[in-house]
Order: sequence, then C-alpha cells, then structure tokens
Amino acid sequence: MARVTVTPEQFTMVKFDHGRIVELAGRVADTVGIPGDRELRIEVDEANPLGRVHVTSLDPITITVEGGAFEDAKRPRSLSDISVTDVLGRYLFRVRDRLDPAFGEPPPDDKLSLQQAAAWDVYAVGRCERAGFEPSKPRRLYHFRNRHGFTDVADEAFEELWKAEGLTWADIEAVCARTEAARVPVG
Repeated sequence: MARVTVTPEQFTMVKFDHGRIVELAGRVADTVGIPGDRELRIEVDEANPLGRVHVTSLDPITITVEGGAFEDAKRPRSLSDISVTDVLGRYLFRVRDRLDPAFGEPPPDDKLSLQQAAAWDVYAVGRCERAGFEPSKPRRLYHFRNRHGFTDVADEAFEELWKAEGLTWADIEAVCARTEAARVPVG
C-alpha cells in the first residue's frame, strides 16, 4: 500500500476523521494501482467549504483538497466516504496516467482546456466505476455535455471514454477534436 499521510492530523472546523481518510486514501490508491513504494500526501484545507482539488506534485504524490470536496452534501461539515473515494479515485487515476510513459504527456492541470479536463475526468471516473467505486454517471454526462456540446457525437464520445481502458493522451485529444467539430456555433 502507498504510504499515506493526511494533514491536518486533527480536524477542528469540520467533523472529519483523520484515520478514516488515511484508510480510504490507501484503499483507493491500491485499487487504482499506485505503486506501494510511493508516498501519497493528502492536504485538506478544512477552513475552506469549497470543493476544489489539485494535484500539486507527483513525487511525492500530493493532492490538495478544499474541505467541501470531502463533505457529505446532506450533512454539512461531515465526512463522506463516497466523496473521498470519488475525488481521490478520479485524481489518482489521472496521476497513474501521468506516471505511465505510454500515456503520453498531457499539459499541466492548469493548462488543460475545459474540454480536455472534462474528457479526462470521464475516462478516470469510468475506471472508478469498474473498480467498484460509486460515481454518478448522470452527473458526469451533464458536465461533459456542458463542455463538449449536447450532441449525439458528444454522447457517443462520453460512452467511449466511460468504457475505455488503455487510452493515451492522444486518444483524449482526438475525442476533444471530434466533439469540437460537431458543435454548431450559436448565433
């Protein structure tokens, strides 16, 4: 299992359980296929109720999380196992892709277009579902359509990404080009 550290060690502003996050992160990292000799750091900003997440380093793997990303939507300030596995699964599959030379070299996260990020997320979350996590496919489809268009081409691309294994960055870029070509300009 990857060596997991979570900060802070004690939460004071939210009802998060440090040990539970460590346990879930380790389980997700193992399921995703993060090598056991890698260090995984999860840095939670418990004071921030928003839900942004960023991978800030690949060595050690460091993921910064605004507290809202791990929250239970029905019980504010409480930890949600499903949210933790959903967020970490999506980002750790993307980390695994970045660590695999065969995947290619995607741009840094802050340089990804909205379309590229949405497409890569669908590819990652589809793998999360097959790994036994519980993502919301309709939520991902709606998000994808907002970035790629409400077209049959976009819906077909979504299904292709959702079911895929072994894609490369070039494959994801090709999907983005296909949906871009199918979009009809408004006006």
